[in-house]
Amino acid sequence: MQNGNPVLKSLWAALEREPRVNPHRWPLQIGLTDDSVLILEGEVGSIAAKKRTLELAAATPSVRGVIDRMHVAPSEPRGDGAILDSLSALFQDARDFKNCTLRVLRKGETHTLQEAGGDDASGDLLISVKDGVVTLDGWVLSLTHKRMAGALAWWTPGCRDVVNALEVQPPEQDNDDEVSDALALVLEMDPMIPHPGQIRVSTHNYVVTLEGLVGSEAEKDRAEQDAWGLFAVDKVINQLAVAAR
Repeated sequence: MQNGNPVLKSLWAALEREPRVNPHRWPLQIGLTDDSVLILEGEVGSIAAKKRTLELAAATPSVRGVIDRMHVAPSEPRGDGAILDSLSALFQDARDFKNCTLRVLRKGETHTLQEAGGDDASGDLLISVKDGVVTLDGWVLSLTHKRMAGALAWWTPGCRDVVNALEVQPPEQDNDDEVSDALALVLEMDPMIPHPGQIRVSTHNYVVTLEGLVGSEAEKDRAEQDAWGLFAVDKVINQLAVAAR
């Protein structure tokens, strides 16, 4: 970070005030180009930390743009092949992707894992992994499928980031209700959320609020991370309570 630069000092102060970021534990390399574009590099502790850092960077006075080179620290270090194998298994087991063609890019070659054809096909996905970053290409039938695919990618051990480039065919108009509905389905899919029906989800201007009861702090954190990982979600307010035992 360029010492003394007021733009960088302002951003650093904002990051220090954001509890999800913790820049002292997860120090970022922050640079500023001559045309006032911020460059953010390094590892962060969670999806929430990454999105909040990007939001704070974009809101910094005099900044004209942000280049994101941040990655989320993986839950465990794994090679790209192992990540791809685990993610492929998640997709093949997921009920909502049973009628999708699934392909993977491995060592420069495309391999088809399952094929769906006909008028009732609900997607054609190409999955690749490079340096722990999962890329989802192709198309799906709905914005909900796009968001669910991203959730599966984030759940995969070793994943450091997700590039969700899936197109929705035919195109759909996104809205707050769509986000809430998609998150409800993601929570139902999540094996770490045993009682998803006890979680109430509401969304306003792409800010998600979680309310209700969960059985542990781990479940509370997991539900929040599921929300942060959804495509287009800008902020998560976690008001979940942990049930007394």
